[in-house]
Amino acid sequence: MVSPFLTIVVPAFNEESRIGGSIERLRDYLQTFEKPWEIVVVDDGSSDRTAEIVDEQSKADGRVRLVKAPHAGKGAAVKRGMLEAKGEWRFLSDADLSMPPGNLQRFFSADGGKPAYDISIGSREAAGARRIGEPWSRHFLGRVFNWTVKLVALRGIEDTQCGFKLYSAEAANAVFPIQRLQGFAFDVENLFIARKAGFSIGEVPVDWQYYEGGKVTLASSVAAYLDIFRVRLNQLMGRYRIARKR
Repeated sequence: MVSPFLTIVVPAFNEESRIGGSIERLRDYLQTFEKPWEIVVVDDGSSDRTAEIVDEQSKADGRVRLVKAPHAGKGAAVKRGMLEAKGEWRFLSDADLSMPPGNLQRFFSADGGKPAYDISIGSREAAGARRIGEPWSRHFLGRVFNWTVKLVALRGIEDTQCGFKLYSAEAANAVFPIQRLQGFAFDVENLFIARKAGFSIGEVPVDWQYYEGGKVTLASSVAAYLDIFRVRLNQLMGRYRIARKR
């Protein structure tokens, strides 16, 4: 079997209402993709039919894979998926597809070749990006969160939390084994590790549609905020053994 050029990694927790449609939308777009691909859905211990629906999809198309994991949080699910992935490039996608699949082309060069960066971040703040339907209060809290990220851990990145990112296999295999956080601030930690390792990071403008029914709660938001400081503390305590990019 030919190794995939691209793996789409989708973390999912209790997503039975939309995971089937999301996989179909991804497959419809990837049919136009000229290189081999796979979709890896990591079920984060769902209590609904999420895993069953994905399993049905995988039987219909062997390029769709289900990875079942005990519930541990989005960060843990993404880590598992990125390390299970076989693609030369590994794209993190939220299950709600708030970024239309067609935007994926923006992460690659115009001729469909390799991206300009080791890690490309889907950004709602980069020039040319669009936010659609997002409540003002959520946008404000997101900007406060990112301001704190820049102050404490990652200067120069305007949007660490958009759920769409592209990693080279080299970057994924170097960064994710070191990841310690399992909640929503795992993005900050991974980008922090990647920068320390010398991987190039760039932001790609995306169209982003706000949908109700997300998994972010007040408790998870507070935990994510505290985790920003935990990243810096982990670094000061020598808990990240970061190997430099080859």
